[in-house]
Amino acid sequence: MAQDNLTAILYGINDIRLEQTPIEEPGDNEVLIKMACVGICGSDVHYLVNGKIGDFVVRKPMIIGHEAAGVVAKLGKGVKHLKVGDRVAIEPGVPCRFCKFCKEGRYNLCKEMVFCATPPVHGNLRRYYKHAADFCFKLPDDVSLEEGALMEPLSVGVHACKRANIGIESSVLILGAGPIGLVSLLTAKAMGARKVIILDLVQERLEVAKKLGADETLVINREKCNETEITKKIHDLLGEEPDKTIDATGAQSMIRLAILATRSGGVAVLVGMGAPEVQIPLFDALSREVDIRGVFRYVNDYADALNLLATKKIDVTPLITHHFNIEDTVAAFDAAKSGQTDVIKVMIHCK
Repeated sequence: MAQDNLTAILYGINDIRLEQTPIEEPGDNEVLIKMACVGICGSDVHYLVNGKIGDFVVRKPMIIGHEAAGVVAKLGKGVKHLKVGDRVAIEPGVPCRFCKFCKEGRYNLCKEMVFCATPPVHGNLRRYYKHAADFCFKLPDDVSLEEGALMEPLSVGVHACKRANIGIESSVLILGAGPIGLVSLLTAKAMGARKVIILDLVQERLEVAKKLGADETLVINREKCNETEITKKIHDLLGEEPDKTIDATGAQSMIRLAILATRSGGVAVLVGMGAPEVQIPLFDALSREVDIRGVFRYVNDYADALNLLATKKIDVTPLITHHFNIEDTVAAFDAAKSGQTDVIKVMIHCK
């Protein structure tokens, strides 16, 4: 096996360096993976630009990256469902498996969760990476490694739509046409949502959303974000009040809009991570019985995401707008944080 293990390490704010690191041996029930594709997530950019997300602070050098897929290179003892050469998508969070949350099937809430590239845990943007075998999902022949890497954000969309209980009668509002908003759109349509409207500040992203199946789109102006007017436009475009709303921005103005625009008795799901505290129209939510539900990553959603890809009910490949080799990681992150309207998902190739 080659000893080249080029690795992307975040040292601090706007300081990513490429260095060689040791190739680790897989332990019991682990596999060593020859990495193929790693997507850049909004959280990766947050750590790069701000050095933290909420209580998660980069205090020492951390290997970046968690949206990933690769090829099994070596098996640890006890691994039976995979073999060398299998192409796999990597679910980046590994829980303790023993606590109450894990046993109840809500392992995303496990307090001992070890999640790639969440301080102080190292990520997987490197040539070789070892991971728990039971959190690696074998890809069918007709699902690409790039699609495998995008199973991570897709699983967020799947979990958000499950939390909203989206079904064939659902009328859905999605706030934000970034990667998470777009995968939520794809999932909502795959789950049979009757109508979906999506909002964003950028018209170009809404054009992508339209191609992906949005029934209606609405561009809004950050400086002229009048809640009453926008709520009316949403209802007029849909021809009704949405009964399910997904906020994929985390912005206070959009969280407020998610509550105000949702019909009485409906559900507002909050996916985007923004400020630690925001002001919301709580009385409006309470008096109209609008359920407010949080989303933290995903749980038992990778298999469903893979099924959606394998059955061709969802095509995530249009989301990939930029490609870089691992040697050009710094340039890849420059593109991801640029704010350019044509950037949706940046994919880094590790081979």
